Amino acid sequence: MDFGFWISFFDSTLRSATPLLLACLAGLYSERSGVFDIGLEGKILASAFAGAAAGVLIGDAYIALFIAVMVSVFFALIHGVACITFRGNQIVSGVAINFLAAGLTAVIGNALFSMGGRTPQIPEDGRFREFPLFFADRLEGVPVIGPLADVLLNQPSFVYMAFLAVPFTWYVLFRTRFGLRLRAVGENPAAVDTAGISVIRLRYQAVICCGILCGLAGATLSMALNAGFVNNMSAGRGFIALAALIFAKWRPVQAMFACLLFGFLDASEARLQGRELWLVGEVPVQFIQALPYVLVVVLLAGFIGKARAPKAGGVAYVKER
Repeated sequence: MDFGFWISFFDSTLRSATPLLLACLAGLYSERSGVFDIGLEGKILASAFAGAAAGVLIGDAYIALFIAVMVSVFFALIHGVACITFRGNQIVSGVAINFLAAGLTAVIGNALFSMGGRTPQIPEDGRFREFPLFFADRLEGVPVIGPLADVLLNQPSFVYMAFLAVPFTWYVLFRTRFGLRLRAVGENPAAVDTAGISVIRLRYQAVICCGILCGLAGATLSMALNAGFVNNMSAGRGFIALAALIFAKWRPVQAMFACLLFGFLDASEARLQGRELWLVGEVPVQFIQALPYVLVVVLLAGFIGKARAPKAGGVAYVKER
């Protein structure tokens, strides 16, 4: 395998990890506040469809992105109302959102475009292309560094956004008053309430943050990495993001590395098919396709050591009188 192959592999890993990382950080905000969100998958799917459909019908990428994010926030607020206001079961609510999004995207997509739930290809003005940084072209002719710089500095804007969101999330959670309160709500909401801080408001803010990041993850899939929407486009990424979040023990920097690992496995599916590997030979296609999901099972089975979730996670808060 030549150097160009590994550069291409690295590029695919970054792109595959981007929607996972955005969704993982979305779950981090929500679950740190004590609201478990199994509905990441549904919000990614709904926003991917909304962004693609708006891109086709309107032809403006930024308006389509705004619509995608608002659709995701709407689904997040449904989850918030069910779990925070009405104190419903958070797992059931998340699963319901996943089913609702899967059904609505197929039905609405077929009604709008009559293509079996798919959308037509998004026009150039309705999607996001690579966004080269201003000094990327200066390194183009440099051996080794040039191709590597082209991968790092010539990506869709969502890639930069996702990886910059990691230190931003770390700072917000561990260096700001809002982050301190958010983490406290996930551990001991009664103490936060006693201090005169609204538990309900904080949890809704966390759910909205989750919706925004899931909207960006869905838009990444349909408007940057692809040029349209197909049925079940999220392909389990919401559940993989949840597994990465548990693997990272609800910490943003570790979440980034976990998502890069899953991105690497996802990139392996396309890059290693039909190739001969040293001491292994040709890798079966089915084995490569199953790798990300096998790793999810391994992680969720507890092979990474004990991962302690926020103490108040999954429990509706009832104000004491």
